[in-house]
Order: sequence, then C-alpha cells, then structure tokens
Amino acid sequence: MERRRLIVVAAGFLAVGPTFSSPLRWAVWDKGYAAMPKLASSTSPPSTLLTAPIELAGDWGRMLPHSADLVLERMRHACLDGVRLVSDRQPSRVRVDEHTSGQPAIWLHPDGSSMAWIIVDIGERDWSKLAYQFGHELGHVTANSWQADARPAAPCQWLEEAMVEAFSLRGLRRLANDWKLNPPFAGDNAFGDAIAGYRENIIRSYTALATGQGLTPDAPAWFAVHRSEIEIPGLNPFAQAMSVTILAEYEAAPDCVEALGALNRWPGRSGVPIGEYLQRWKASCDELHASPRLPLRLSELLGVPLGPE
Repeated sequence: MERRRLIVVAAGFLAVGPTFSSPLRWAVWDKGYAAMPKLASSTSPPSTLLTAPIELAGDWGRMLPHSADLVLERMRHACLDGVRLVSDRQPSRVRVDEHTSGQPAIWLHPDGSSMAWIIVDIGERDWSKLAYQFGHELGHVTANSWQADARPAAPCQWLEEAMVEAFSLRGLRRLANDWKLNPPFAGDNAFGDAIAGYRENIIRSYTALATGQGLTPDAPAWFAVHRSEIEIPGLNPFAQAMSVTILAEYEAAPDCVEALGALNRWPGRSGVPIGEYLQRWKASCDELHASPRLPLRLSELLGVPLGPE
C-alpha cells in the first residue's frame, strides 16, 4: 500500500502546503510525544470536533509539546468558535503528527477508530505555519474527510480544497487578532502581527492568481474555460484562487461555514459531477438543519445549476 498525495502548488509558492491524502498505511510515531486523552465520564456529553482531545505524535524536535498544544488549541478555537458543528460524523479525538518531510495531509487509517489523524510538517517553533497547516487539515475533518473511506476524487475534490483553505485563512485572521490581545506565551503579543502578515502573503498570492486566471471579473466564464484544469484534484492554482472568493463568503455570511459539516455524506462523495455534488450537499444541509447558503451561492457563482433531486 502506498501513500497518495494530491497537490499542485502554484508557481513555487508554499513549499510545504496542505493537501489531502489516502495512504492507507500506519504511521510510525513511537518516537514522538503523545498526550493521553482524558477519559470521559458516563455522564459527559458526546465530544465534538471543538472539544475532542488533541494528542501529539511524531518528531517535534526540541519544541516543547505543551507549546505546540497551546498553538493548536488556539487555532482550533479560532476556526470553530461560533460555528455550529452539524456533522453526525465527528471524531472523538484528534492526533496531530509532526513529520520532518513531506506534505501536510489527512491520514486515512483503516482501524475503525473514531480518531482523526492530521499530519503537519513545520520548522522549529514555526507557529504561523503550524496554525495554517493544521487549520487546512481541520477543515477537511470538519468536512467529514477523515474516515478510512474518505478517498479524494475528481471532479469536485478541488472545491473541497478551496473551501478548507478558506477555512484556514479565516481562522488565521481570528488567531492573529486573539494573539495580539491575549498571547499564549507571555509577552508575545507582537507575534500576532507576524501571523497576520503570513496570512496576508498567502491571500496576496491567491488574489494575483484569481486576477490572472480571469476569476475576479467573471467566475462562470472562468469555470467554463478552465474546467478541465480546475477539476484536477488537490489545492491546484485554480482552487487557490477560488479560496479567496470563498473566504469572502465566509466573512460576509458566517453561517456558510457550518455547511462544511454537511459535506461528503453521500455515496460517491466528491466523485460526482458538480451539479449533482452541489444538490447532494444542499440536501445534506437540509437533513442536518444546516444553512444551505454556501452550496447555493457556489452554484450561482460558478454558473452551475443544481442537479436533479
């Protein structure tokens, strides 16, 4: 069994950017740090993605595990505070596994457990990159792409990548603001500006892509002209460009974010045509009593009518 990576990086930007993978093999993590999750009492409410214990695994080098924990928890709250978690497939714990090479990813492990396994690859105490990579992969977990059958597939995987990239960029803005006011490390308020600058550099690059591709003035024409390239699975340059448009939707209508929890709850997941994908997503929102605003808005933006019910 081999690891499958699905990523296309735009013009050398982001030497280590997030992606989504289906390796179906076990990680070696016995040399890393692992925090034992707290045992829940019989009267405890079910854990959610916001409350599930986070444990560390892998090679964190000389970084103190507690420091990484603090950053991960801050980013999780930045991404999820105020978001209704509507999914009926939320993990009971989250493992964050630091690798010293390779791309960040979701590790699809066929052991039947309810653990979401996230892989990151950062430099020593590179908290901006850790928050960014974790936020992207947390977006996949929010979108029900963490269980063993969550294999990424064309033609709609690119759209999930764009949505979870926007999810991470939204979280980075909130994290930067929180860090400046209440840093996790004493006297480190100024690092909030570094996080904001890291985020702004990504957005600036993606905005340039959107302008160059023609997305900004005419999204339906952009999709029609470039569709064969857009639908290549992964965070390709077109998905990167689209993420800025989706970020604007998240910021304008925060209930768009909750719709991620209704993704991928149907046979075929991202492997169905986009009109059918958007229709199944809307139906899933209706089933979970989640706002269907985002699938409806994407249908309008891309000029793609919803498929038959």
